[in-house]
Amino acid sequence: MKDKLDIFRIQTNNVAPEKGRVLIAEPFLPGNYFNRSVILLVAYSEKGAVGFILNKKVDLAIHDIMPGFPDFEGDVYLGGPVATDSIYFIHKLGKKLPGSIHVLGNVWWGGDFEVLKQQIAAGQINTSDVRFFVGYSGWDSGQLERELKEDSWLVNDVDEETVMRELQGDSWVEFVKKVGQRYTMWENFPENPAMN
Repeated sequence: MKDKLDIFRIQTNNVAPEKGRVLIAEPFLPGNYFNRSVILLVAYSEKGAVGFILNKKVDLAIHDIMPGFPDFEGDVYLGGPVATDSIYFIHKLGKKLPGSIHVLGNVWWGGDFEVLKQQIAAGQINTSDVRFFVGYSGWDSGQLERELKEDSWLVNDVDEETVMRELQGDSWVEFVKKVGQRYTMWENFPENPAMN
C-alpha cells in the first residue's frame, strides 16, 4: 500500500528556481491562490523571489478594476496573495516601456505604467502584448528553498509563447505533462481525493 501512495508524492525534479522559470504546485497544495497553480518567477536571488500565477484568470477587464484606465480587453489574473490592492503586469514591449525588467525571451516585467496607459489609449498595444495581475506571489530569503525541500513545488523551464497566451485553471495539467512521465498520475487525480 505504501508504494501506491508514494506515486502521488511530488519529490523534486532537481531543477533549480531562477528568473524565467515556473513553479508548478503539487496536486494537494491547499489554498485558493496556490492550489494547482503555475507561477512565473520574474525575480529570484538570495534575498527572495517574486512571481505571478499564470493560470488563475478573473472575469474582469483591467478598466473594470481601475476606473479611468483606457478601454482594453487584456486578460487579468490573480497574481498572488501579496499586495492584492495593486496591479502588476508582464508584457512583450521590451525597451519601448521605460523601466521594464527582462524576464525571458521577449517577456518583460513592469515598467512605466503611465506610458503603458498612453500607448494603450493610442491603440499601439494589442491584447496579446500584456497580461495584468492583481497582487503577486512573494517569498522572503530562504522561504522558497524551504518549500522546495518540503516538495510543495516542481520547477521547470517555460517558453515566452506559453507565458503570454491565455491560460486557465486546467492549464496546470499541461505544465505537469511537460515535467515528464514521472508525474503522469497527477494529471487525472481529483483535486479533492474524497470525491474519487
